[in-house]
Amino acid sequence: MHAVAKPYDVVVVGGGIIGLVTAWRAAQRGLRCAVADPAPGRGAAQVAAGMLAAVSELTPGEETLLGLNLASARRYPQFAAELEEAAGQDIGFRACGTLAVALDADDRAQLRELHALQERCGLDAQWLNGRECRRLEPMLAPGVCGGLRVEGDHQTDPRRLAAALLTACERAGVAFHRVRAERLLCHGDRATGVAAADGTRLSADRTVLAAGSFSGRLAGVPPEVVPPVRPVKGQVLRLRVPGTHAPFLSRTVRAVVRGGHVYLVPRENGELVLGATSEEMGWDTTVTAGGVYELLRDAHELVPGITELPLTETLAGLRPGSPDNAPLLGATELPGLLLATGHHRNGVLLTPVTGDVMAQVLTTGEPPAHARPFSPRRFTAGHSSVPSPAPRAADGEAPARQELSA
Repeated sequence: MHAVAKPYDVVVVGGGIIGLVTAWRAAQRGLRCAVADPAPGRGAAQVAAGMLAAVSELTPGEETLLGLNLASARRYPQFAAELEEAAGQDIGFRACGTLAVALDADDRAQLRELHALQERCGLDAQWLNGRECRRLEPMLAPGVCGGLRVEGDHQTDPRRLAAALLTACERAGVAFHRVRAERLLCHGDRATGVAAADGTRLSADRTVLAAGSFSGRLAGVPPEVVPPVRPVKGQVLRLRVPGTHAPFLSRTVRAVVRGGHVYLVPRENGELVLGATSEEMGWDTTVTAGGVYELLRDAHELVPGITELPLTETLAGLRPGSPDNAPLLGATELPGLLLATGHHRNGVLLTPVTGDVMAQVLTTGEPPAHARPFSPRRFTAGHSSVPSPAPRAADGEAPARQELSA
């Protein structure tokens, strides 16, 4: 083995968008940072659709997570501008809004329940009838019978986001070791870096495990602090709207069709992202005929013209799911080891706030108040396993939350 000559302040294991934003923000705070990943900028971001859907993806029981999602959504315009300036690259951020629609009476009842929950949480969502939905998006099927217009749920392009973060990290002085981290190094009762597959030892005062769904597979992590993260498979399709056509859709459109969720995310470059399945299939990333069929079938019922578009790409990726679907952000019980993982379906949305939270923890030792409900320690003995729900917000503000960490 050979050691890196000078120890780092921080080694980040994982070069996806969460690992990259952690390293970038830490480097901006003056910390000497390294990222260990064989292919930084790849990972789940290459598959994700990039919906910033804090309001339209609200789920009962996840009101505390809603507060974190809203905080990150509010940061996005400034975050995008800062990152684009730092990298000299566009990240495809679009303030276009989202329309969630219903295709039958059962879907409409489910959407009405979501709207009631949104109103109880003080969120801005407007109920529309079917005709109003089709006026906004003429390509919708005649059978659409109602919908929710959410002007604050936007989108970005995760591939461009990852590429820009990679460039911003390089310009900020982050060192990249394009190797696979194989084992956590410890001395006494403290994490001291990682050993890579090629024999390199990356020594650091603090190690951040940000390897997405693979975060629980690093050897050498004591069992009591192994992150409870599992892979959740998602299949996604990409289609192309011919350049001579008028815009196919003007905003993100989503629906529940026969109990299955489907969304269509239009890019300004003519790409249309269609997704996504949610499958508990372990580490399998096979694109299946059944998955492709179900997505196209449901999307066709929602937007009949979609079957005339060229299919350009089929992909499957792994979301990092946690027991309560919320991220794990901050210090573990092992000194020197921190986590930034478990973002499940909200990794792209939570990128800005994750970078800010991790930079503060790395420089001060303490998370900001709004991140304390999401501490990795909530899953260890003696701690509550699930964050408490937040009370209702007033006047459209983010719900008040107890202090936690992710």
